[in-house]
Amino acid sequence: MSGHISMAVPVEGPALVWSGLALIVTGTGLLKPNISCMVGELYPRDEGARRDAGFSIFYFGINLGAFAAPFVVGDWLADGHRWHLGFGAAAVGMALGLVWYVRGHRHLGEAGARTEHRLTPAERASFGRLAGGAAALTAGGAVLWALSGTFTLDRLTVVLTTGVIAVPVAYFAYILLGDHGLTAGERARMRAYVWLFAAAAIFWMIYDLSPSVLNLFAQHHTTLSIFGVGMEAATTQAFNPLFVLVFSPVFAVVWVRLGDRVTASQKFGFALLMIGLSFALMAVAAGLAQTARVTVWWLVAVYLVQVFGELALSPVGLSVTSHLAPRAFQSQMLGVWFLSTAVGDAVGGQTGRLLAHMSQQAYFLTLAAVALCAGAALFMFTRGLRGLMWDGAALTARE
Repeated sequence: MSGHISMAVPVEGPALVWSGLALIVTGTGLLKPNISCMVGELYPRDEGARRDAGFSIFYFGINLGAFAAPFVVGDWLADGHRWHLGFGAAAVGMALGLVWYVRGHRHLGEAGARTEHRLTPAERASFGRLAGGAAALTAGGAVLWALSGTFTLDRLTVVLTTGVIAVPVAYFAYILLGDHGLTAGERARMRAYVWLFAAAAIFWMIYDLSPSVLNLFAQHHTTLSIFGVGMEAATTQAFNPLFVLVFSPVFAVVWVRLGDRVTASQKFGFALLMIGLSFALMAVAAGLAQTARVTVWWLVAVYLVQVFGELALSPVGLSVTSHLAPRAFQSQMLGVWFLSTAVGDAVGGQTGRLLAHMSQQAYFLTLAAVALCAGAALFMFTRGLRGLMWDGAALTARE
């Protein structure tokens, strides 16, 4: 909220923008993993299907705001470069959410009330030294790079992408190769989780191109009207959350009905097949758009297919993370789950370089092939991943 207030101040210069972004990043890091952890704690660890359904309902709430945002911010308040009003509206919405949370917190029981593992003074000191050293090294490296005269924003994005990928790799190595008092069951489940994390990163690599690649396609290559009613390109971003609102309850019921007969790896595999299919459709649309603008219904179909994949991966990913995470690292692991989005977004942003060497149609087909192959691989290795998850659960129970 403070970050959006900072960005809402209509003054010249980048200072308040950068400080606002820093506050938003900090607030997001504190909110998303912890609130997801609290949702997971509302359900017993052995009720995977109900937990998946619960996270689908939680996801419904997230997308209620996402559906309203393009209309309130994009088509109304921020129209005519009144960006400060758009950021101000977001701050008001967050303030209302904060009041709602404080008033209703008592209904959550013990969820989020205590941690499984508190840092000892030695661990806290070690973390402080590590964080301080990393900050100093980063700042020093940035200064030296700037002084060298080789610094560019393009090169910075490559460095940031490499760093984003390195963080989860280092974290998984830290968990799996260190002691930390983990049981054999917890280690088995973590090995399974690594593959699910990689699958999620591939999914987000394609899915989160919507505000950039797909939005530009809407602006330059589609007829922006439905049933004769015109719209802005930004309005197409509301298609996705609208479909999430419609189908979240449906998927919640489906997961409860299916129970444990469908595993997390199969749900993730289905999600990758859907996201791959959506970009196969985009390839067809891009081919048709070479001669004339295409109907916006192509994007409607693409977003609908993507939502089927999203509802099989995103809420389920939150659920399976809370289930597979070692008890001592549960909150951290939910933070790591959101790193899959960061990895996917970072790599997805770099895929834009391909458009300089291939047509849009070939670009969409290339990414579709990556997702479809990854989805097929998950289905092929379902039995092995299921074994790690269930054998890990049995080992934990015996221990």
